[in-house]
Formats: sequence, structure tokens, C-alpha cells
Amino acid sequence: MLYYVNVFLIFSFFGFLIETILKMFVHPTMNNGILHGPWIPVYGLGVVIIALITKFVNQELVTTKWKKMVITFFAGSLLLTLIEFLGGHLIQAIFNEVFWSYYDMKYHFGHYICLEMSIIWGLVSVLFLYIIKPWLNVIVKKIPIWITIPIFILFIVDVIITFL
Repeated sequence: MLYYVNVFLIFSFFGFLIETILKMFVHPTMNNGILHGPWIPVYGLGVVIIALITKFVNQELVTTKWKKMVITFFAGSLLLTLIEFLGGHLIQAIFNEVFWSYYDMKYHFGHYICLEMSIIWGLVSVLFLYIIKPWLNVIVKKIPIWITIPIFILFIVDVIITFL
């Protein structure tokens, strides 16, 4: 469990960094997160879900690496697109604001999802599983609980403050 909390926190932070860089250099009017701290939890949640799904696929269902990669691509595309869709609607319902929109994309489906991003989510899922995750496992397993707990508490406090 501690492993997944650390992965969640790390990728929530990386999501914040990615969106901050995009805001600085590509889309200056873009919103980069609903929380006050340096994290965007949808990224952390997405990576944890992909890690759990691919763990099951790798252990139980598929034997060849190429089949695993194809399943990871499609599972990542579908699940991360679903998270993006639900997250966008949830943010709009709670904050009465559209935080991102793919209306300018050719194959969009409303504000929150488009085929182009779904393909990117699938590619990122494969990249994560086969390149980033093996390297990350070594680091994440070395993070002591005395570091994880205070950071996670700060995250929870941020969530509470944001929604009050």
C-alpha cells in the first residue's frame, strides 16, 4: 500500500510539473490543477490504476511482451480517458468551471476527451510500464514512511481546504 501512495504522490507532483511547463510555454491561459499545492491528483490516480491493471495483466492473462504492450496501450487509453472524462465533469460540477477543453481537437468528444489524447494516454501507459516503472520501483521502495506520511497529510489538508 505504501508503494502505491508514494507512486500517487510522485506522479501527482510530476503532473503538476508537466502542466506548469505547458502553461508557461504552450498554453498560458490553461488551468493547472484545482489544489493549492504542487500536485494534480488525476495524474497520480491514473498511474496507480495503470500499475494495478498491468500488474494483473502481466501476472494472470498474457504471456508475450508484445501482447502485454498492446493490452497496456488499450487499457491505458480507455481507463485514462475515462478518468479524464469523469474528472472534467466532476470539476465542472463542483467548481462550475471548465478546466480544460479539447474543442479545438479534430476528434473531440465534448470538452474533456478526444481521440488524440486517448492515443497519447495509451502511449504514456506503455512508456510508463516498460521504461519508467522498472527504474521507479527501485526509488519508490526506498522512500521511508517518515517522508511519505507528512507529505500525504499535506496533500489531504490541501484537498480539505480546497473543498471547504
